Amino acid sequence: MFNWRIVFKTMGVLTTLETLFMLIPTFAAWYYHEPELGAWIAASAITLISSWWMLAFGRKAEKRVGEREGYVIVGFVWIVYSLFGMLPFWLSGTLPHITDAWYETMAGFTTTGSTVFTDVAAQHHSILLWRSLMQWVGGMGIIVLSVAILPMFGLGGMQLYSAEVTGVSYEKLSPRIADTAKHMWLTYIALTVVEGLLLWLCGMGKFDAVCHSLSTISTGGFATHNDSVIGFSPIIQWIILVFMLLSGINFTQLIYLFRGKPHRIFKDEETRWYIGACLLAGLALIIGLLIHTGTIDSIRIGLFTSVATITSTGFVASDYMVWPPVLWVIVFFLMFTGGASGSTAGGIKWVRIAIFAKSALTELKRRIHPNAVIPVRLNGNTLSEQTTSNVMAFMFFYIMIIVIATICFCACGIGFDESFGIATSMIGNVGVSIGQWGSSGCYAAMPDAAKWIATFVMLIGRLEIFTVLLLFSRALWKK
Repeated sequence: MFNWRIVFKTMGVLTTLETLFMLIPTFAAWYYHEPELGAWIAASAITLISSWWMLAFGRKAEKRVGEREGYVIVGFVWIVYSLFGMLPFWLSGTLPHITDAWYETMAGFTTTGSTVFTDVAAQHHSILLWRSLMQWVGGMGIIVLSVAILPMFGLGGMQLYSAEVTGVSYEKLSPRIADTAKHMWLTYIALTVVEGLLLWLCGMGKFDAVCHSLSTISTGGFATHNDSVIGFSPIIQWIILVFMLLSGINFTQLIYLFRGKPHRIFKDEETRWYIGACLLAGLALIIGLLIHTGTIDSIRIGLFTSVATITSTGFVASDYMVWPPVLWVIVFFLMFTGGASGSTAGGIKWVRIAIFAKSALTELKRRIHPNAVIPVRLNGNTLSEQTTSNVMAFMFFYIMIIVIATICFCACGIGFDESFGIATSMIGNVGVSIGQWGSSGCYAAMPDAAKWIATFVMLIGRLEIFTVLLLFSRALWKK
């Protein structure tokens, strides 16, 4: 029988955490004497009372979190977080239209980074901080955070961790899954603090440094200025570039790196594919920009655009829509890729791309040598048929969702090329796209129906497709 009480109890714990995060921008609103303070207090109170109600409903729940319950919790927590997270936007009148408030919040928690604010710079500190904080919470994953805390409430987290962590497989750093989650979050926090300090020391204002550090490590891309990071100095853009690159690496590999085991990263095949792609794509853009502009800034802008797109961060160091078409077409196709599995980046992930490519080449060899036994290997290990079929299924659903979403956006009155760009951007959690919305990442003019479709596609992309599709499976809900 489905254990609804444990679902509500876990949701209660998670929304209590959201209340604590809401107190940070509430304090900012008080500190800066902003008119949104009342809305922040009301939103925090509503979230806290709702979490208490959910905890009360699940008070007598069995402590077992089964596989089915795990998928339901992971699937619904992003919706619940967004419902409460949109309250400050809506109650304060910052985004009075519920569609816009929902869109902005979902774009935050899923780290998509697209926005409906036409004038970001005009927003108050508490609103800007909440946008970046939403991405930071959603970046490493609400569930990975909760797994580190749930044992305090007598709840297990393995099912949640395996349902939420992205990629083909996941790796535990210690026998207890909660310890693994703690290690990941400590690394996440450390990277955020270090980047924030470096940005501040290199001339960025304290508030901007905090917000951009939160948005960079989460590979979210919300900025505090209308032109993203174009207006900042080259040294600041280089710092952001380095931390975007780090955030696109599997966090377990980063932990080994910081433990003094850098050889683990160089031995990891997916990391090599990911870094190689960033460098090769960056080189292609650099050559194109050198031909187009002839300036030395082409090196920084080309590498920055490559890393920002592949990691799905979506920060912009230059408006690529004014570049030669061949270059923004390259940028567009980089939106499909993503970072490494177990990172905060979106997209397909390089482990899947590597397995897909290796499987295709292996099939070609089998055609030439039909009697040969040619296994597909990754990191020297033979992959199971289940792993390769999982990748093939993921690629199929990924493409099909883009096709269906493109048709839906076209039905909303958006042109085909822009619809295709939006669908690709939303499922990859990139934020920026091509055409009218281009590198600005502002979707205020998009029809309301298209905004609701876009938020659903964001959610599918953030939860790696299967978790969301399982919620629509009758087998999941059967006794």
